[in-house]
Amino acid sequence: MCVGTAHFSEHMKYLSRNFSVLHLQDLVQRWAEGELPSNAAVVTFDDGYVDNLANAKPVLERWKVPATVFVATEYTGHSREFWWDELDRIVLQPGTLPKELRLGLDGEILEWDLGSSARYTEKDHRRFGRWRAEGTADPTPRHALYKKLYSVLQPLAHTKKVEILDQLLTWANASPQGRPDYRALSSDELLSVEEGGLVGIGAHTVTHPVLSSLSTEAQRDEIVRAKEQLEKLLGHPVPHFAYPHGARGAFTNESVALVRAAGFVSACSSLEGVVRPDTDILQLPRMQVRDWNKNEFGKRLAMFASSN
Repeated sequence: MCVGTAHFSEHMKYLSRNFSVLHLQDLVQRWAEGELPSNAAVVTFDDGYVDNLANAKPVLERWKVPATVFVATEYTGHSREFWWDELDRIVLQPGTLPKELRLGLDGEILEWDLGSSARYTEKDHRRFGRWRAEGTADPTPRHALYKKLYSVLQPLAHTKKVEILDQLLTWANASPQGRPDYRALSSDELLSVEEGGLVGIGAHTVTHPVLSSLSTEAQRDEIVRAKEQLEKLLGHPVPHFAYPHGARGAFTNESVALVRAAGFVSACSSLEGVVRPDTDILQLPRMQVRDWNKNEFGKRLAMFASSN
């Protein structure tokens, strides 16, 4: 979905040979002691996709690269996809949809005309397969609809998201059964991820909400319950957290305080940057990686480090 297996292996080989790749816990400890290596790196995955076990872990083991997988516990063991993937399956996969969409949203009606893009072929899908919703033009009305629906769904409570997605599935005459490669890890698979000690599990809330859109109590429930659920399943403390969506505005100072109060010792954001002595350990910055070859990966790492 983000990085192909072949390129991922190139990335991990490059990291293993050019960086001091640490477990997240080691980074936290060395940061606290003021002894963080200048070439330290940490690998993380968000959400808890099954491919973290099926595809990523064998590569991590091959190159002896530790990593942390942050899990949104509501999706664990479910056959339905994460909500953004289900939306992709409904709107952006090949097939024919009804030309018009009429969707009820809290008393308001969203109406959309797909026009000729109601029919979306395999050729169309291949042509626009690298499209990204962030900051790019919409090549068809389907892509514009996806962005519109994403913006509508993102801030909603999980139950409301599911209600709207169910309406969309009915409109599209589609099944709620997700694509096997897009599902979340099961409980047994989470245990398998941690076998051997190279890969650890962190918390990523229960339902993957925008924390800043929730009340204090709702935020606390998402943060604390995810920790409790994972600790019960795994049988050990879960000290690391990642904010869903993670960009500026998706969480607040209150969110950070709630994460601290829940007992987490670190938390990852999606804010871009490198870890420095004055970095807030509960707002660790990260670098998002795309499907680059090894040369591009190395160049991007160097550019990222120099610019941050």
